[in-house]
Amino acid sequence: MTGKSLSDWLSYIESQHTSEIELGLDRGLKVLQDLNLIRPHKKVITVAGTNGKGSTCQLITQYLISIGRTVGTYTSPHFLYFNERVALNGANCSDELLIRAFERIEAVRKDIPLTYFEFSTLAALLIFSESNLDYWVLEVGLGGRLDSVNMVDTDLAVVTSIALDHVDWLGDSLEVIAREKAGISRPEKPIVSGVVTPPDSISDVASRIGAPLYQKGKDFTYRIDSDQSWTWQSKQHHFSNLPLPSLPIENAATVMQVLTLLDEPITQEHLVSLFANTTLRGRFELVEHEPDVYIDVAHNPEAAKELKSRVSNLASKPIAVVGMLKDKDVSSVLATLENVFESWYVCSLNAPRGAVKEELLECIESNAFGFDAFEHAYNEAVTEARNKGCSVVVFGSFVTVSQYLELHNV
Repeated sequence: MTGKSLSDWLSYIESQHTSEIELGLDRGLKVLQDLNLIRPHKKVITVAGTNGKGSTCQLITQYLISIGRTVGTYTSPHFLYFNERVALNGANCSDELLIRAFERIEAVRKDIPLTYFEFSTLAALLIFSESNLDYWVLEVGLGGRLDSVNMVDTDLAVVTSIALDHVDWLGDSLEVIAREKAGISRPEKPIVSGVVTPPDSISDVASRIGAPLYQKGKDFTYRIDSDQSWTWQSKQHHFSNLPLPSLPIENAATVMQVLTLLDEPITQEHLVSLFANTTLRGRFELVEHEPDVYIDVAHNPEAAKELKSRVSNLASKPIAVVGMLKDKDVSSVLATLENVFESWYVCSLNAPRGAVKEELLECIESNAFGFDAFEHAYNEAVTEARNKGCSVVVFGSFVTVSQYLELHNV
């Protein structure tokens, strides 16, 4: 495979395994050992959770960069370019680094079959290992205990939230799902839980391995003081007059606890800058004006609740453009948002596991229109929004947001 482009490599690794997902660490660990990776100088931070992983990773990364630390951040999925998954100090890594990593992995894996995500994770870890970084910030892809990110022993585990999602893989109860996500923790290493009403399994896992548990609502709390500021406090720290972040404040509060455990300077100046300026692609992101267009990756009921709270603050009811994957809880997501939109423009997603328009229309009682392609749904929605003087919200999956970005060459 020498001399191949990144696109060639991605096509190759997609063809190397019969399934996109196969949980388990054995295959990846065998390859990882042969790669002889060097751990970072300071800490590995691993982030699991049903929702909020991306926001949490982004806030941690941006704070560490702001105080002069070097950081490798691994997230998934990507929107338009695979390089988005592997960032060095906040910048997408180059094709050359990824190609070199894939070549190294291919040279040592021999006959070991690897999934697309295992290839991706190993490439990220190899790039980080050779980049002389202070921190690795790793986002779990699915679950935690058996996710390939968990090949690396973490120094600090984060569980952002727990809700029913991926039940075919993780189980159909919050207790079971929480146990899987808490499986990223390590003996005597702290675990931070942002779960508001935590299942007992999180504390059970922490207690069993002697991991100090920092629980939102018990060990740290926050309050919104006004429409512009909030306060965070723990038993050892207190910070007030923090600007309300554009990202969910629940995740910001969890990140605050993480930062206090890193043995790094925490200053009001850096915190104010962090929360005032940090954004993340596809998280109720305002991307156009006249009409205003927001894009959001919300694709499960808990994320839909967060989206509902954001939409409810708009001056008038917006218009929805939505496409979803059929393995998501489509009916619950749409029911959560039932009364917050003026009208609905739903589209079939031309993607693996993409739901067709009829599946979405069945879940919406009125003012819903179906289209075979995202572009047509979006254009019609924008026309109505201009006529009525309201905004447009594009949501439902990473694929839906990606199609918006591709359409607009963002």
